[in-house]
Amino acid sequence: MNEELPQSAHPLTPARTDAYLERIGAARPARDDAAALRELQLRHLRTVPFENLSIHLGEDIVLEEEKLVDKVVTKRRGGFCYELNGAFAALLRSLGFRVTPLQARVFGDGGRLGVPYDHIALRVETSDGTGPWLVDVGFGDHALHPLDLGSRTEQEDPCGRFRFREAPQGDLDLLRDGSEQFRLDPRPRVLEDFRAGSWYHRTSPDSHFTRSLVCSRNTGDGRVTLRSRTLITTVRGERHGTELSGDAEVLAAYRDHFGISLTHTPSVRAPLTA
Repeated sequence: MNEELPQSAHPLTPARTDAYLERIGAARPARDDAAALRELQLRHLRTVPFENLSIHLGEDIVLEEEKLVDKVVTKRRGGFCYELNGAFAALLRSLGFRVTPLQARVFGDGGRLGVPYDHIALRVETSDGTGPWLVDVGFGDHALHPLDLGSRTEQEDPCGRFRFREAPQGDLDLLRDGSEQFRLDPRPRVLEDFRAGSWYHRTSPDSHFTRSLVCSRNTGDGRVTLRSRTLITTVRGERHGTELSGDAEVLAAYRDHFGISLTHTPSVRAPLTA
């Protein structure tokens, strides 16, 4: 893909980049190569949670890199795909990587595809001649390592075997252990293109984000997830669920497992368009 779109109009300052790296516990890489990219993605997934709390806390979600980075770095929060991959793209660009947003549609029940701009993922080019890579820190339980966009064979990852399959109109389907995950459109996009998709997922009664509360991150040997008042921990494949009894326990779970300090317990709000 030779077509290029403008990179970030407002690149992160060196101090802001360092603060982001501190947030995810990463050192500034010496090179913008595949090894550095792999380490940055892994550390992001283990420190910055996938969460949709803003939808139910009445917080605005603005798809501007400066605001997304501020949410992740200064406010020590997470977000859903548009926020996490939008912020991570800004970090990667500030470190010398070439990043292109791509739109995807997630496979749902019965193989039905979601709405256009259902999901944002990142195409990342490195200086060592490998890749290009599909980078995604905003799909929840997903690949821990970047995936080679040029490969059509299975790629081993701690979270399963991933494979790209040719799809109609030049798209690519991503499969995990043989199960369809999402259909990727390889044409370059910009962050602003995803505003309609973000609005849909924040407001529509048909969006699963408006119907549930979720906060989740990788832990190294599994995952920890808080769904409303149910705390779910998975360690080396063994899953345990605990019902939290009161607001104090819920707030403590957000703080202790995800580093999120809230003043009150979020609850599912009625969608704006309902």
